[in-house]
Amino acid sequence: MSSFKIVVTGPFNSGKTQFIKTISDIPVVSTEKKITTEDRGIKAETTVAMDYGRLILDGDTLFLYGTPGQARFDFMWEILSDEMDGFLVLVDSTDIHSFAEVAAMAETFSQFQDVPHLIVSNKTDLPNAAKLSDVRRGTHASGNVTVMPCVATQKSSVRQVLLQIVELMKNQPAT
Repeated sequence: MSSFKIVVTGPFNSGKTQFIKTISDIPVVSTEKKITTEDRGIKAETTVAMDYGRLILDGDTLFLYGTPGQARFDFMWEILSDEMDGFLVLVDSTDIHSFAEVAAMAETFSQFQDVPHLIVSNKTDLPNAAKLSDVRRGTHASGNVTVMPCVATQKSSVRQVLLQIVELMKNQPAT
């Protein structure tokens, strides 16, 4: 049995906090604060430092660190990425305008550390969700990066994503 640090990142409103809350075995440590910017109409709160959750998944301990999605808090990204074993970039599949930001974030986190990652197309249950092929194209995901569907409010969906990243991390050549 192993333990893994997984960073959950993505743009504002992509579902990072919900993803962690849905699956964590412990109460999530969250730093959500009321939004005071023009994003106020989208949702009431945003993560300003991190979210933290932990779970046991098929005997492995996963430590989940959610990043803030707003660029003004991006100084936390590198801090949270220290010693990560893998990362997930969540994308709101109903917001095609955020796809380029997802591509940039995936590149940024890849530069912090060369670890496995997935592009996670969240909100795929909504009628205006983009197809996975459109998410792959819009996020410029290379052929060796898995793009997975997800519904962050459904435990079984979040579990499938985590099983996939754990498999990639376990198959990562030792450095």
